[in-house]
Amino acid sequence: MLKITRFTCENLRNGCVTDERKPCFSFSLESDRENTALEVAEVSVNGWKARTKSQIAIPYEGAPLQPFTAYTAKVTATDTAGDSARASVSFETGRLGTPWQGQWISDGAYSFTEKRISPKPMTFRKIFSLEKRIVSAKIYATAMGIYELVLNGEKVGNEYFAPGFTSYKTHLQYQTYDVTDMLLQENTLVAAVGGGWAVGAFVFTRKNRISAKRQALLLELRVTYADGTEQVIGTDESWEVTEEGNYREADIYDGETYDATVDLSRIAWRPAALEKLRISPDIVAAYGAPVRAQEQLDPVSCNEVSGGLIYDFGQNFAGVVNLRIRGRAGQLITVKHAEILNPDGTLNTTFLRTAKACATYICRDGEQVYSPRLTYMGFRYVCITGIGKEELQVSAWALYSEIEKTGEFFCSNELVNRLQDNILWSSKSNFIDIPTDCPQRDERMGWTGDIAIFAPTACYNFDMSRFLGKWLLDVAAEQRPTGGIPNTVPAQGYGFPATMPTMAVDFWGDACVLVPWAEYCARGDKRLLKKCYPMMKKYVDACKFWAGLLSIGKHRYIWITPYMLHFGDWVAPDVPKMSEWQKRSKWTATASLRNTSGLVAKIADILGEKEDAKRYASLSEKVAGAYRALLSDGNGRMKKEFQTAYVLPLQFGIFKGREKEEAVKNLVRLVKKSDYCIGTGFPGTPYVLFALADNGYAEVAYRMLLNTKCPSWLYEVRMGATTIWERWDGLDEDGVCPIGEDGTDLMISYNHYASGAVGDFLYRRIAGIEAMEAGYKKFRISPVPGGDIRYARGSVETPYGRVSSDWRLEKDSFYITVEVPVGTACELKLPDGNVHILPSGKYSFEAKLS
Repeated sequence: MLKITRFTCENLRNGCVTDERKPCFSFSLESDRENTALEVAEVSVNGWKARTKSQIAIPYEGAPLQPFTAYTAKVTATDTAGDSARASVSFETGRLGTPWQGQWISDGAYSFTEKRISPKPMTFRKIFSLEKRIVSAKIYATAMGIYELVLNGEKVGNEYFAPGFTSYKTHLQYQTYDVTDMLLQENTLVAAVGGGWAVGAFVFTRKNRISAKRQALLLELRVTYADGTEQVIGTDESWEVTEEGNYREADIYDGETYDATVDLSRIAWRPAALEKLRISPDIVAAYGAPVRAQEQLDPVSCNEVSGGLIYDFGQNFAGVVNLRIRGRAGQLITVKHAEILNPDGTLNTTFLRTAKACATYICRDGEQVYSPRLTYMGFRYVCITGIGKEELQVSAWALYSEIEKTGEFFCSNELVNRLQDNILWSSKSNFIDIPTDCPQRDERMGWTGDIAIFAPTACYNFDMSRFLGKWLLDVAAEQRPTGGIPNTVPAQGYGFPATMPTMAVDFWGDACVLVPWAEYCARGDKRLLKKCYPMMKKYVDACKFWAGLLSIGKHRYIWITPYMLHFGDWVAPDVPKMSEWQKRSKWTATASLRNTSGLVAKIADILGEKEDAKRYASLSEKVAGAYRALLSDGNGRMKKEFQTAYVLPLQFGIFKGREKEEAVKNLVRLVKKSDYCIGTGFPGTPYVLFALADNGYAEVAYRMLLNTKCPSWLYEVRMGATTIWERWDGLDEDGVCPIGEDGTDLMISYNHYASGAVGDFLYRRIAGIEAMEAGYKKFRISPVPGGDIRYARGSVETPYGRVSSDWRLEKDSFYITVEVPVGTACELKLPDGNVHILPSGKYSFEAKLS
C-alpha cells in the first residue's frame, strides 16, 4: 500500500500564507512493498495540472494567483507497482504586492534620544464596531520593533517577536492572523510594540535606533461580510497611542517590566501620528520559521538563599518563565536569570556582561499568570524575589523557531547520548529567528562562523529549510560591494570589523557557501543554490583577491591578511591567547579558500554553469598546491604544527598519496601528545574526528571523542553540562569558571552550539548515514564501530521519507537493520567490506568482525 506521508507548500504542511507567485510543492512516500519508486505524480491547483517524477520543490506554473485567496493543491502519486495515493494541502496567498491601505503610525510626541537603552514600549488602540454578519476576517501586521496583538482581551496568534529579525533595510516580514471567531459587534484591538532589534539597544555596544528613530506599526484588518462586501480597517490617525500601557520596559538583553495594575480603559491616550520610515524595505508575507513556545519545563528544585528563591530547571535553555501568582495589587516580583550558580548558591550573572536579564511584574489583586512576551533569556536558574514560594507556581517555556525535528541518534554510551541532547538544546536555544551565537549575554547575534561549521549537524537534526532560507536572504542583502560577508548577519548596529567595506573573512564569510550547501545536501531544493549562487561567486572572488594581493607565484594562493582582521583558529584550547588563535589565519584562510572554491565549482556544475565550474575547480587545485608547497615541507609535515593545520588539508583533500599518509601520522602524533584532547578551534573541530577515522585511525578518533579530560566534549558532559559550551574550560574540576588572561574578557557562554558540530560525526560515522546525492536520493550507510560503543541507531526524515540505521555488536558479529525510503537507493557497506545496493524497504544483515 502506498501512502503520502507529507505534502507541503513552501515547506509547510499547513498554515502557509505566501507572496510567492510560483509556490513550490513537495511530497514524500511510504510503502509496505520493497523495491518501489515513484512512477509519476500529478499535482494540481487553481486549474493547473502537471505530471512529474520529481518530489521536491515542484513549482506552480498556472494562471496568476490572486491576492488574499485560499487555494487547495492536490497530488496523486503512482508507484512502479501500480499503487496510488492522494493528498492535499491548503495555502493562502498574501498581499502579492497589493498596496497597503493602512499607514505607518507612531507616537509623534515621543522623542527617544537616550543611548544604550531601549525605548519605552508603545501601546496602540483601535475601538471599532462591525454591524453586519462576518464571513472571514484577517489581520495583516508588521512593525518597526516587535509587536503583540490583543483583540477583545484575547491574544492574537501564538508567535513571539513578530515581525521577526531581518535585514530591515531590505526585507520586512508581515504576519497574517485569522480573527474571524474573535470579532464582536463592539471591538477593541490593542497592539504593544517594543523596540526589539530595529529600535531597541542591540549588540554589546548597545546601539539603538538602528533602523528607525522610534517604534512604528502597520496593520490592516480585512473583513469580508456575508453580503459579499469588504471592509478594511487600517492603521491611521484615528488610532490612539500611549507609553503608559502595561508594558513599561522591554529590552532584548535587559528584560521586561509589566504592570498588571494598569487598566487600559482608564489611562490617557492621544492620537497616533503618521510616521515616515527612513528605510524602504520590501514588506513580504512571513517566509521564515516563527518563534513559538515549545517545551514547558518545571523546576527540579527550589532553594531559599539570602537573595531570594533559587529555582533550578535542570536544563540550560532559552525562553521565558511562566508564573502562576496569588498576589496583591502593587506587589513587585522580580525574576533574574543565569546559566550557573556561584559557590554560595546565588546566581552568577557576571558572564551576562551588561545584560540585566530581569523580568519585573507588578501584580494586580488575586490569581494571575505572567510570562514575558517582548524579551527572552538564556538560563537554567532563576532567582525570584518579592513573593513567597507558597504563593507561587513556577514553570518556563522554551522558545525557539518552528523547526521540525528530523534527526535521531542514540547509542550504548550514555555520555555520548547526553552530548547529543546538549547539541539539540544548544541548537534550539540559538535558533530564535536567526542563528545566534548565544542566548544569554549582551550578544545574541547572528555570528556567521558558528552556523557555517554547524550547518550539517543542524540540517540532520531539524528541517532548517525556512529558517535558513530566510537568514540567507539577509546574508545576500548585506554582502559588501566587494564580496565580503559581515561577521554577523543581520549586522544591525555592529560596526568594524563586521561591516568592513572590503574585507573577506575566512570561515565566517564561508557561511554564504557552507550553509546553503548543507541545506541543499539535506533537502535537495536546488532553488536555494540558485538564489545564493551570485553571492557565493562574489565572495570566493573576494577571497581570491585578498589571497593574491601584493603576491607573486604560488604565494598568490596563500591567503595572508592582517591577522587581527581574521578569527583564525578561534578558541583553540592549545594556545592561551586570542591573538594566537588569530595568528593561525594563514592556515585556516588558505584551507578555507581551497574548500569554498571547490564547493562553488560543484555548485556551478549542478546549476549548469560549466565555465564557472572549470574556473573555480582550477582555483581550488592551485590553492591546494600552494598549501602543500609553502605551508608544509612537501612530505606531509607542516612547517608550523597544530591540530587544525593538519585537519583542514586532510578534510579538504589537499594532501595526496604519501604526503597524506604522513600528514595523518603527524596529526595522530599531536593528538597523542595532547593525551587525546581537543586542540582545534572553530575551523578544525567539525572535521578532526573525520580526519582521523577516514584515514585509518578510527580508534584514535574514538579515544578523542570519548575522552573525559579537559578539553573534550565529554569533559563538559562529566561536569554536568546540559548544553554545549563556548569554551572547553568553562568550568574547572571544582565547578568554578576560570577567568583567564587570554584577551577574551568575559567571553564565557554555556550555550554555544559551535563545537557541537561533532554531531555530524555521530550521524555520518557512528550511525553511518551519509547523503551521496542531494536530499538523500542516494545515500550510504557505513557505520564505523569503535571505542566502547556496542550499539547505535540513527534516523533522519529526508524529503523522500525515513532513513534509519540500527546496529549492534555481539561477540564477533555485527548486526544491522536499515530502512530505505520509496524511490531512493542505499549503498550499505559492512565492516567486513561487503557492499550491498538496496532499493526501498527494510533489511537486516550480519557481518563477522575480524
